[in-house]
Amino acid sequence: MLTLLSALGSLLSFRVRSRLTLELELVALRHQLTVLRRQHPGRPRLFSADRLLWAWLYRFWPQVLDAMVLVKPATVVQWHRKSFRLYWRRRLRSLGRPRMNREIRELICQMSQANPLWGTPRIHGELLKLGIEVSQATVGRYLPWRPKIPSPTWRSFLHNHMHDTAAIDMFVVVTATFQLLYALGVLGHGRRRVIHFDVTPKPTQDWLARKITEAFPWDTAPRFLLRDRDASYGRTFQDRVQAMAIEAVVTAPRSPWQNAYVERIIGSIRRECLDHVIVFNERNLRRVLSAYFEYHHRSRTHLSLAKDCPEPRPIQPPSVGNVVASPQVGGLHHRYERRAACTAWSDRTCIAVAVPGAVAGRLLRRSEAGALRTLPGRPRRKRAALYLITEPHRSRSSSTSRFLGRMDF
Repeated sequence: MLTLLSALGSLLSFRVRSRLTLELELVALRHQLTVLRRQHPGRPRLFSADRLLWAWLYRFWPQVLDAMVLVKPATVVQWHRKSFRLYWRRRLRSLGRPRMNREIRELICQMSQANPLWGTPRIHGELLKLGIEVSQATVGRYLPWRPKIPSPTWRSFLHNHMHDTAAIDMFVVVTATFQLLYALGVLGHGRRRVIHFDVTPKPTQDWLARKITEAFPWDTAPRFLLRDRDASYGRTFQDRVQAMAIEAVVTAPRSPWQNAYVERIIGSIRRECLDHVIVFNERNLRRVLSAYFEYHHRSRTHLSLAKDCPEPRPIQPPSVGNVVASPQVGGLHHRYERRAACTAWSDRTCIAVAVPGAVAGRLLRRSEAGALRTLPGRPRRKRAALYLITEPHRSRSSSTSRFLGRMDF
């Protein structure tokens, strides 16, 4: 009886339903019959085409779930959502960030191999100085992962008096003959510049007082001087600092983190230089530190200076030339800059000098005499040209100069 009533209800519903829904329901039912007619024992086997067809029918007519017998309605909904994800995944495959140039990737790998002490921020700073605009995260993808160094937390005082504050500290270096040398460094907090340094085997208070005077001659003394509680800073040193109108700020006992900037640069000196060389004597240590501080001031980029150097470096656009590496600190580090390609006259330098007329005449006569003494068949190589110009004759009406000649040497 129930079967007859359901069949009668279906016939009546056919009169009020649209032709499109009837055709879609007919397609779903016929396809299920086709799946059942396949000769596979046990559970009916479904292919990708079957799932795609039912997911497509559900997209255009969700009531098709009522006509599904072989699978559950939730399964059809899951197939539809999966096909939706695959559709948009293929649509968005061509979008995203542009791929990095191969030349830049090779340059990052070259910097990492030539400078094993450099991390992602240092290499990113060098790329910015070369005019290559990439993010630091992109650079990090081509480098091995390294843990981040925690930044100091004692910053309130140093931030408020950054340019009026200097720090002084000493560190010990062991020579090849096991002699202890003490290196003194005076650091300016404004641009992280090492104002003065020296080396001694015996750091006395008289020696320290003399060095603080050499570091800040005349009226260049800062307002505050940050130091630790070392016994070497005796009464003589304290009196000298007070006479120079400098207020000494002494850190707490056993708290090197309160003098964070100078401790950080001492750690950089050890990690980037002294841990990779053997110091023979005091003279050798002074020469090594001089080379490192030259690199530190002019080439090394700093996080606190927005990836710049204590002595600012200009940004070179790619149009300047090719990237050239210059070894520094004995090859431990390199400086990367762009240089124009060499031409036939690239080794020729022109200099214009303003000299009195009499002096210019004598120089020209000597130049001509030197040219006459040149051996025949072996012309001299002219590497520079000196243009001699007389000093400007200034009068009330005009100021003129006269060209006398050119000296090649």
